[in-house]
Amino acid sequence: MRSTSFLVPTALVLALAACQQTHVEPAKAVASEAAKPAGMSDAELIKQGEYLARIAGCNDCHTPGYAESAGQVPKDTWLVGSALGWNGPWGTTYPANLRLKVADMDDKAWLEYSANLHTRPPMPDFAVRDMTESDRLSLFRFIKSLGPGGQPAPAYLPPGQPPSMPYVEFKLPPPPAAASTGAKPAAAG
Repeated sequence: MRSTSFLVPTALVLALAACQQTHVEPAKAVASEAAKPAGMSDAELIKQGEYLARIAGCNDCHTPGYAESAGQVPKDTWLVGSALGWNGPWGTTYPANLRLKVADMDDKAWLEYSANLHTRPPMPDFAVRDMTESDRLSLFRFIKSLGPGGQPAPAYLPPGQPPSMPYVEFKLPPPPAAASTGAKPAAAG
């Protein structure tokens, strides 16, 4: 089985992880207002979240065709996950459908989830954890504004289980011959 060959931009690897308002239940409105940054309207939070999704590279993996089209995909297709697998020593991971992931979360649940996010490569979960609470809330509000859409991403495959196409393979090169023969490395000059 052959893997798909891509030149993966550094930003894509690091980023790896039609707006309509969603209805907020009255009981959740109090929690939402408490978490909202001072002075920001819901519309401003959503706009900031869209900006973050663009610059943080969320779409690069979580939106099919986004990176390949330089971001020229309709917003109603954003963040629906992808069937493009990322295969390496950890197994094969697939970018989650973030719109389905957040569908049943409120602000408080998202802030707790995203503050403690730990995923498999190549998703840079540390970048999400390092965001300010305000940025994480803005990103959440933007994702929620898109509404649920798409299908769940394929399930994680453990190491040794071959993925189906398409996938990107992260393969370590074999050790240099000098390392395996006990030869000393050349002096640095």
